Amino acid sequence: MIELAALLADLRDEGAEVDALVADLPAGGWRTPTPAPGWTVAHQVAHLAWTDERALLAATDPTAFAAELAGITERFVDHGAEEGARLEPAELLRRWRASRARLAEVLAAAEGKVPWYGPPMSPASMATARIMETWAHGGDIADALGVRRVPTRRLRHVAHIGVRTRDFAYLVRGLPVPVEAFRVELAGPDGEVWTWGPAEADQRVVGSAVDFCRVVTQRVHRSGADLVAVGAEAERWLGIAQAFAGPPGAGRAP
Repeated sequence: MIELAALLADLRDEGAEVDALVADLPAGGWRTPTPAPGWTVAHQVAHLAWTDERALLAATDPTAFAAELAGITERFVDHGAEEGARLEPAELLRRWRASRARLAEVLAAAEGKVPWYGPPMSPASMATARIMETWAHGGDIADALGVRRVPTRRLRHVAHIGVRTRDFAYLVRGLPVPVEAFRVELAGPDGEVWTWGPAEADQRVVGSAVDFCRVVTQRVHRSGADLVAVGAEAERWLGIAQAFAGPPGAGRAP
């Protein structure tokens, strides 16, 4: 099992890579539309800052987080992004830098589970989730700006949470959860094969780690991913996979 300190180091590195995409961006560039309908680059950064702040609240004041959770509306995620996107770019960037740095410090000292919009999470799971979100929204920013990001081994964290949230994708849609284990075999960016699940499983997903991560973060439609599903239930999962908490995502068009 990977140590929390290593996870937090990867979280910092993932944040720094996305930060570099926008650090010198002119004000007009922050209004560039991204692949997420209605979201600009500013919305993407604002969402990352807002989510880090929510995680901070959950880790430091669970009672206040529970009270906030009880009053959320259907579009609470969009509202958080819209509010932050109205800030001046320099202020928004400062806010995101402060929140992500503080969150790493808090998670390093946290004990026990942290409440969240889905099941409560350990500090390590929360750090993994933040890596996943930062990578996914960073990809939208890079696509909007025409920048090609080079995949790193940090992608394994995204793939891991994508596998671990298999049951959640069914539950959030009110679907029966498969009782059998799935096998997932992915080719990492350096050629190493990453595996989860029993080798003898009948339901299997095989293919590109990058594309699997794009599917589970709903950054690409399953039909556009370099993945092979063996078994009807494995194929069904790829159509509903969702590594992030909250209601079912709309996903991307084919």
